[in-house]
Amino acid sequence: MLGALFHWKNIVAFLAILIVSGTIFYSQFLAKKIAVRERQVVEQWAEASQFLIRAPIDAEILFATRILTENKTIPIIETNERDSILNYINLDTAKVSANTTYLARQLEQFKKSHPPVIWTDPVVSSRQNRYYYGESSLLNQVRYFPIAQLCIVALFITLILISLRSSYLSSQNQVWAGMAKETAHQLGTPVSSLEGWLEMLRDIPGTEKIVPELEKDIRRLQLVSDRIVTGK
Repeated sequence: MLGALFHWKNIVAFLAILIVSGTIFYSQFLAKKIAVRERQVVEQWAEASQFLIRAPIDAEILFATRILTENKTIPIIETNERDSILNYINLDTAKVSANTTYLARQLEQFKKSHPPVIWTDPVVSSRQNRYYYGESSLLNQVRYFPIAQLCIVALFITLILISLRSSYLSSQNQVWAGMAKETAHQLGTPVSSLEGWLEMLRDIPGTEKIVPELEKDIRRLQLVSDRIVTGK
């Protein structure tokens, strides 16, 4: 029984490791693909932004405008070559208005997250616009999904192990109860025999002191046997 319990524990642990490892690997694979795609979106957004600023009056700006308006998930902060903030999108405007340091803190966070997309002025090469960006909610969900699944799998394993342990203890108790009842049953035969011998000793002279002590011992054995059978 104990070996079977360990066997099931090993199976559960192996399946858990397999599920978690596979999830982490696939989640990281998806996260990398999404991160590459988001950088491409930021690069397109930067190009479209600069195109709208410098486009001739009669230029076709529909496509550039569409690129700018389609990005509703990736937060971007635009700065000049000195990292002075020029523009931003997809950030909480309420927080920006309420806290003067919010944008600066977001900018520092974006700098740590990704290298910026840099646009260099073709006329004045020293003039640059830098586009720092964060991660979309989708990317964050994909990154942190393995942690949530790990917690769920850990809870699942814990419940299974508790269930297996309870089943093992219940089976063990049943085995011990069966052994105890069998022992009590086996005790019944010699106790009955001893009672018969005790009755014979009562009729033998000189056993008056022995009989009461033997009777006490037999009664104790009988009491133990009865308690085992009744479970009381």
